[in-house]
Amino acid sequence: MHTAAHSSESLLFSILVQLAIIVAVSRVAGSCAVRVGQSRAVGEIIVGIMLGPSLFGALAPGAFALVFRSASPEPLTVLSQIGLILLMFQIGMEFDFSHIRARNNRSAVLWIAGVGVLLPFILGVGFAQLSHVALASTASSIGYSLFIGLALAITALPILGRIMIELGLQRTPLGCIAISAAALNDVIGWLLLAAVSTLATARFSTAAFAVKVLLLALFGTVCVVIIRPLLGRVADRVGHAADPLPNNLLCVILCAVFLAGLCTYELGVFAIFGGFLLGVLLHDRPLLVAAWRARVGAFVEVFFLPIFFTFTGLRTDIGALNTGPLWGWCTLLFALATFGKMAGCYWAARGSGLDSREAGAIGIMMNTRALMELVVINIGYELHVIPSTVFSMLVLMAIGSTVITMPALKWWLFSNPRAAEPLAAPAVQRK
Repeated sequence: MHTAAHSSESLLFSILVQLAIIVAVSRVAGSCAVRVGQSRAVGEIIVGIMLGPSLFGALAPGAFALVFRSASPEPLTVLSQIGLILLMFQIGMEFDFSHIRARNNRSAVLWIAGVGVLLPFILGVGFAQLSHVALASTASSIGYSLFIGLALAITALPILGRIMIELGLQRTPLGCIAISAAALNDVIGWLLLAAVSTLATARFSTAAFAVKVLLLALFGTVCVVIIRPLLGRVADRVGHAADPLPNNLLCVILCAVFLAGLCTYELGVFAIFGGFLLGVLLHDRPLLVAAWRARVGAFVEVFFLPIFFTFTGLRTDIGALNTGPLWGWCTLLFALATFGKMAGCYWAARGSGLDSREAGAIGIMMNTRALMELVVINIGYELHVIPSTVFSMLVLMAIGSTVITMPALKWWLFSNPRAAEPLAAPAVQRK
């Protein structure tokens, strides 16, 4: 008994040390990122990578082993997954579907979102086919290709939204088009991710995949037809204007989120999809969304999100890219990802009637990947279709594409005194 108690205390001690370091260092890094004109999440992502074997493990292997390798990784893994479920629920709640339904500039939104998914996806699949033998010979060719394509196609809506707010673009016609296209891009991306994950867990069997899709469709229908109105009635009865999220309602919502995650997990898709779906069901309750953000959202972002970034960092070993050919593949991957988003969205925007400055800004903004990219590649890693070296390349691509967004956008839009004039136009003319 004494041995078991001592073992538990020893494990708790190790986890508390890890959490204290992760939370404190991530907060400092996020503040530093804001000071140099980047989003807070950029600093948190970078420091999460630095806490892994890429920097901390390389510079101080003894200290790294003591902090992150002296205890079982399972507690940190579980915490990161719980945090990701809650984060995806929060993202689902904050999803503004009015952007997608808005009539203004609908043609531009549809074209930008469509091309912004299709062209990078095709380039990603092409890269995967070209690099499969050299980089991922042990992984399924189909799964590897689909996940690389999806990793290049995704756009990070939450990070893009923050960048637009910081630059004052959120209420301009250009900002409306960009955020609407990114929202539609994310809808398409999450549907593709669910489909690709289902296909991978079905071991690429057509029959098994069809069954899983039908079960997921049935679950989604039950959520929309039964769970959504039921949660709405509970929220109306328990919550009130002075306190839209009392403790009893918070308990109900948390249980619903975890049960939804359990259901999607049992249906062969990752638990985060259940959390995201539950969030979408409650997105049209602004008071509840605001109360969640105030009471729970801050804790998720300060505590759970850095854990996920560090969890990703512990899987990332940039030092493993130790040959010229590997860095060549990494450079090609970054170039294709950037070209696919920027050029594809630029052409789509120009074809929809936007001028060259607006189209260029759209291309830059749609290239933001950050958190959403990390979610995709972690799922691919869990399914063993993305090997560790390619995982590291994709992490670097996610960081790079996000880091360049803010300075590139400032330079493109505001380096010229007249640059911001088109942003004030009442509407964008379409062909």
